[in-house]
Amino acid sequence: MNAVKLVGVVLIAAGLAGLLYGGFSFTRETHEIKLGPIELSVKEKQAVNIPVWAGVGAIVIGAGLLLIGGKKASQRVRKLFTSVGMEKSRLGKKAAFPLPGF
Repeated sequence: MNAVKLVGVVLIAAGLAGLLYGGFSFTRETHEIKLGPIELSVKEKQAVNIPVWAGVGAIVIGAGLLLIGGKKASQRVRKLFTSVGMEKSRLGKKAAFPLPGF
């Protein structure tokens, strides 16, 4: 499994976790007071909500990376660009776009 496919799988898993759990919470110590032998501390519980659009977006991007993630897929993308006239020039440094102004 190459790195692109691995990132795709991780994004899909993170997106699913975000949709299923909707967020996470954590506890943080904010204030600490020492008065002689007495020590006081305040613990705050904070929550972080994960938006639905972020979970869906991670799943969509991860699926896209899985589809485009291999050598065969890069050849398919190259064929696609060649068929619409966006192939690389003979020097291989810049693309020749059929649209005016590019």
